[in-house]
Amino acid sequence: MAVRIRLARKGRKRKAFYHIVVADSRSPRDGRYIEKIGSYNPVTNPATIELDFDKALGWLQNGALPTETCRAILSSKGVLIKKHLLEGVKKGAFDDAEATRRFEAWMKQNEEKLEAKRAGLEKSKDDEIVKKLAAEKKVNEARAAALAKKQAELAAREAAENQPEATAEEAAAESTAEPAENTTTPEETSGETAQE
Repeated sequence: MAVRIRLARKGRKRKAFYHIVVADSRSPRDGRYIEKIGSYNPVTNPATIELDFDKALGWLQNGALPTETCRAILSSKGVLIKKHLLEGVKKGAFDDAEATRRFEAWMKQNEEKLEAKRAGLEKSKDDEIVKKLAAEKKVNEARAAALAKKQAELAAREAAENQPEATAEEAAAESTAEPAENTTTPEETSGETAQE
């Protein structure tokens, strides 16, 4: 019986969530398994991995074979490097203290890489927010300019509509004033006609 360390899919459609399980290679993907040793959520950025380190290391030392994805997960958590260092101790290449020192140095370097990635993601999120705010500010300024232009046009139109009424009133006043100036008495008009 070949024992595999692999993923069992859980979660809903387009929101995949996986359990990291130790199972017989003949059992179906989401079927029976021997032991659950962790979980993997690829939806988050960076992916969330929870792993029982000691159980995973024990299964690897007993001969369980990981799938490609599980190999990458175990490698990122340091299980494979720990297994490699323990095999070096068994062979006598170096002692247990040296293996522990090397493993801690590797874990520190790996944690720094993860922190750099998280910081880069946070910075890119902040930059994206700043860009969105700048674009929104630009759109708001364009809207305000268009609104001011429209209000100016309405004010000019109202002024133009009010001005003809005022000129009509002035013209009416002038027309009533002109006959008053040119009015002659009927006696004067009769005398002028008689002289002709």
